[in-house]
Amino acid sequence: MSDWRAHWEARWAQMRGEIPPAPARVLEENLHLLPPRGAALDLACGLGANALLLAERGLETWAWDWSEQAVAAVRARAAGLTLEAQVRDVVADPPEPESFDVIVVVRFLERGLMPALQRALRPGGLLFYQTFVQEAVSDRGPRRRRFRLAPNELLSLLPDLRLVVYREEGRLGDLARGFRDEVLYIGQRVG
Repeated sequence: MSDWRAHWEARWAQMRGEIPPAPARVLEENLHLLPPRGAALDLACGLGANALLLAERGLETWAWDWSEQAVAAVRARAAGLTLEAQVRDVVADPPEPESFDVIVVVRFLERGLMPALQRALRPGGLLFYQTFVQEAVSDRGPRRRRFRLAPNELLSLLPDLRLVVYREEGRLGDLARGFRDEVLYIGQRVG
């Protein structure tokens, strides 16, 4: 097992008995955009807060993570929901083309996966994305710049989607207010 993978297994094992974190802001603030039914994927799901919310909203949901500890925690919380949690290396085994109506990716950045994510959406499908940016105002998030997006970088990584929602405040204005350190994005596959 790689050091990186061992780090995440230990982290999720430690948090397994805790209440899962709240769903991501990009999803919670935009629930009104979700389709009434369809297939949804929480990619790199962690403890599955987003997957649980999607399943509670009536979507047939998959939660994928490479951590066995994280997936076990999701399965334990998914009783009675249409939610399939799977251990899966999403970089080596990305979603199939046109397989989901909704994909949610939060605090996971693998630039090479972006073309597969765009193709994995069915026509009309939505990608909800939230992750850390380089123009941060705090030390929250990864320390390595490669795990953070440069200004407007996400827009260039997802050229095949129609922009629906975008919020990236950077270091503008009153740094003690607003939504800082992350970018919110929703894009739709058209056609």
